[in-house]
Amino acid sequence: MTILVTGATGNVGSQVVEHLVKRGADVRALVRDPSKAVFSAGVNVVQGDFLDIDSLRNAMSGVSTLFLLNAVVPDEFTQALVALNVARSAGIERIVYLSVIHADVYVNVPHFAGKFGVERMIEQMDFKATILRPAYFMQNDLMIKDAITGYGVYPMPVGDKGLAMIDVRDIAEIAALELLRREQAAQRLPLSRINLVGPDTLTGTDIAAIWSDVLARPISYGGGDTAAFEQNLKQFMPAWMAYDMRLMGERFLTDGMLPEAGDVERLTALLGRPLRSYRAFAAETVASA
Repeated sequence: MTILVTGATGNVGSQVVEHLVKRGADVRALVRDPSKAVFSAGVNVVQGDFLDIDSLRNAMSGVSTLFLLNAVVPDEFTQALVALNVARSAGIERIVYLSVIHADVYVNVPHFAGKFGVERMIEQMDFKATILRPAYFMQNDLMIKDAITGYGVYPMPVGDKGLAMIDVRDIAEIAALELLRREQAAQRLPLSRINLVGPDTLTGTDIAAIWSDVLARPISYGGGDTAAFEQNLKQFMPAWMAYDMRLMGERFLTDGMLPEAGDVERLTALLGRPLRSYRAFAAETVASA
């Protein structure tokens, strides 16, 4: 039986592939450019694109379990629905979908609302799936490392509600474990949703204090201005994406990104170890600089 991993050359997808290989799974990786795919021996690399229906049909032929990860792009919602419909036609009944926490709350944020639409399709079309809902990725803060280390400011609009940030490595390992659980089950398992969160819920001030400790010099929190945040992002991403990220930041300020009761304990039990902390991420980032 074969597990197909989409988004396989990305930060999460590539790690999912490696976790599955280490656990002896038969893995097929869907990539746009096979020449850029570097995986362990035994991974079956197939070229394809979510909007190239024939390539999707080829990639999904003979697949038993699907990991669906869609990049944040303007037509993300369409790509996900196309992939799920092709999977359904291919007889794939075991799915793990990477959504986002509070997709049903951040309804004005394009990439959140799109993922919630995909969740609705999964539920209403009776797919047997695990919907993973990760909070903010710790590794996103690598984009602002220079602002932190060079200017002494943590500029992300986190606010004072708090974000339950999670390490990408934990996301990938949990995804692999869920794929294997579904793949190896004697029968299709019921729909489930899992919030993916880190061990701590941190405010902007909390995060700045962590960087201050790790760097041994003062780092201030300066992330309340979402308009300035958008303008900064436009320097290295498309304007539509920078605006999407601004809207997300505004919801950070008003709603936060909070775990539910029992989330941390559930994930700790699933991994069999503690979740990685933001402090550990910051220390690793500084050590590797």
